[in-house]
Amino acid sequence: MSQIDSLNPSAIPAQDEALRQDVRAFLTEAMRGVPAHVRARSWSGYDPEFSRELGRRGWLGITFPPAYGGAGRSAFARYVLVEEFLNFGAPVGSHWIADRQSGPLLLKYGTEAQKQRYLPPICRGEAFYCIGMSEPGAGSDLASVRTRAVPHESGWLLNGQKIWTTNAHNCHFMIALVRTSGEATDRQKGLSQVIVDLSLPGVRVRPIVDQSGDSHFCEVFFENVQLGPDALVGDEGGGWDQVTAELAFERSGPERLFSSIALFDEWLAYVRTPQGRTPQAQRLAGKILSQLAPLRAMSVAITEKLTRGESPVVEAALVKDLGTGVEQLIPAAIADDLFSRDAADVPAELLNTLNYITQVAPSYSLRGGTRDILRGMIARGLGLR
Repeated sequence: MSQIDSLNPSAIPAQDEALRQDVRAFLTEAMRGVPAHVRARSWSGYDPEFSRELGRRGWLGITFPPAYGGAGRSAFARYVLVEEFLNFGAPVGSHWIADRQSGPLLLKYGTEAQKQRYLPPICRGEAFYCIGMSEPGAGSDLASVRTRAVPHESGWLLNGQKIWTTNAHNCHFMIALVRTSGEATDRQKGLSQVIVDLSLPGVRVRPIVDQSGDSHFCEVFFENVQLGPDALVGDEGGGWDQVTAELAFERSGPERLFSSIALFDEWLAYVRTPQGRTPQAQRLAGKILSQLAPLRAMSVAITEKLTRGESPVVEAALVKDLGTGVEQLIPAAIADDLFSRDAADVPAELLNTLNYITQVAPSYSLRGGTRDILRGMIARGLGLR
């Protein structure tokens, strides 16, 4: 269990906080005996049956209106759920994107027919989504995307390529940022979002194996993919504003604090033993916790803005940038501590978890926007550029 949840610098409404007890009871049993190096894969963990169980318990799409299968709860209710899922290292990768941002995007910009079709399966844990943003040669510079959807007699014809598409090989749908008019040099103009059924002819998904041996990143290729006329999400040409609002959901939640938390908790358990306790380790624990606590407060404050229907783009970018820094500090600092000790004194599972987190930590500052992009957004929001 993470130490962050015991620090409560920002208040969550009592009716939402009350969810925590039932969620913890369920996760305590569901995650019993799962080793830390597996729990460290939490939000890339693929377990469709686990997602369906969350759906049966009403814990997916909890903020969606009941008319679309949700519970009509506030963003704080989802915050409590997500915080506990990540604290326990639950395998949430199957439904993660759909619940976090694809569903809310469709709820805000989709047609009534799209909401009726796509949202209930998300709430049941039966429809998994990925994000089609980055491209080769574009990276985090989303305004330069070249993947194109052109009007066609039967709807839209899609051609192009996406990259760094998390979990695409296990997903049913992608919401893709594409160019529907103009050229890449037109930047934000002419961009739109479309829903792509990944089972359609002409779609090819190729997983990318990373240095840890996992393959949660993918390349996705589109060759003359025929989309229906109802594939367009929101207004044609409105994709830039839509995707900017969508990224606020991606950048502001607890996942920007908890990517390394399984390692931190495993290390803390060791530091609390007579063999592991040292003044150096105690100082390091205080250093990390003193950074996590205010970041959690900022994340909760952004959730308050989301409950009011605001789009806290700059604030979310700030949390993501600062949170990534702490997430990457944790494995580096813990490695310094452990490698200063006699190797025979360090538990093997702690070393296994450190090995995994160390290998994936560089990706933390890639996903959701690189540091350069985020800091440019923050500077513009502060009127500095």
